[in-house]
Amino acid sequence: MNYNKKTVRDVDVAGKKVLLRCDFNVPQDKETGAITSDKRIVAALPTIRYLLDHGAAVIACSHLGKPKNGPEAKFSLAPVAKRLGELLGQDVIFAADVVGEDARAKAAALKPGQILLLENTRFEKGETKNDPALAKAMADMAELYVSDAFGAVHRAHASTAGVAAYLPAVSGFLIEKELSVMGGALADPKRPLVAILGGSKVSSKIGVINNLLEIADTIIIGGGMSYTFSAAQGGKVGDSLLEADWKDYSLEMIEKAKAKGVELLLPVDTVIADRFAADADTQVVAAGQIPDGWQGLDIGPKTVELYCKAVAGAGTVIWNGPMGVFEFPAFAKGTEAVAEAISKTNAITIIGGGDSAAAVEQLGYADKMTHISTGGGASLEFLEGKELPGVACLLDK
Repeated sequence: MNYNKKTVRDVDVAGKKVLLRCDFNVPQDKETGAITSDKRIVAALPTIRYLLDHGAAVIACSHLGKPKNGPEAKFSLAPVAKRLGELLGQDVIFAADVVGEDARAKAAALKPGQILLLENTRFEKGETKNDPALAKAMADMAELYVSDAFGAVHRAHASTAGVAAYLPAVSGFLIEKELSVMGGALADPKRPLVAILGGSKVSSKIGVINNLLEIADTIIIGGGMSYTFSAAQGGKVGDSLLEADWKDYSLEMIEKAKAKGVELLLPVDTVIADRFAADADTQVVAAGQIPDGWQGLDIGPKTVELYCKAVAGAGTVIWNGPMGVFEFPAFAKGTEAVAEAISKTNAITIIGGGDSAAAVEQLGYADKMTHISTGGGASLEFLEGKELPGVACLLDK
């Protein structure tokens, strides 16, 4: 995929109406609907301010949650409009629909330096189907399309890709950074490139492992998926998470790594528990020696040492997925140690969204990382080398 895309800096936005796709899919309190973290709104501010300061009239849009059958009050973007206005220090005009009368009238009346936020794009059934009629109706309100929702670029929806068929399309600053840092790490990494992959399932990381075996120097495996690798090599994994159907694939990956001269590091010991609970009884055993009735929930101390040593000498580190059940303090030590090791290295460090990003932020290492991706699913597909519809549709430089 070509990562060298035009940005807002490459086009004249003065006096233009700009349709801006943001990622305002913010977490909310289930009872009150109050926004519990405005990080995604804050992340969009540099692009919004640039457009407003350069004389554009901004028509912002986003999805929020997963409404099933059209408009649902609990998924309204009205609270986002209010918070965005507070952060910008100016009024954010809010449309009660996406392409209906209210949106069209407010978009038509919008002046340079003003911002309008459309209602939740997923209130339109055609959004997730990438309906050309919806895409055209959105595009008809503007003269330029700016994509800045990296968390949604892996989806070919009307507002993330479809509109680019009708308007010149460029990226905002958020997507520009994702493409330059992550794209650069994949296309021309500072070596050695160490990729750390965790999380529960081998099946969800197949494409990533496959792609990284072509470019990485070292691949580190942790989390629940490591037990499938262990079982594939004849190890006893007790009641640990296991994808039996993926054992052959795991062996193939081990062989492929050997053939390509890639160091594939697997746990040498593991922290096990007698049940899946924060207060479970624990012990440390060698990898592949987990007794029946016990389950592996974190990497062990020798593995921590091995993995931290590999990270210390890296030129580039890409991390996606925790090393254990880090929600339970007793099984967070592996993830914590890896996060600390990454924070201390002089390497280019890229955290691939999702749980890894949450762990790094929770532990206070966020400011020590080169880049924390704003998209979990999108960054995963990026690491797989897949074409992302919301990036492919942008104009090449």
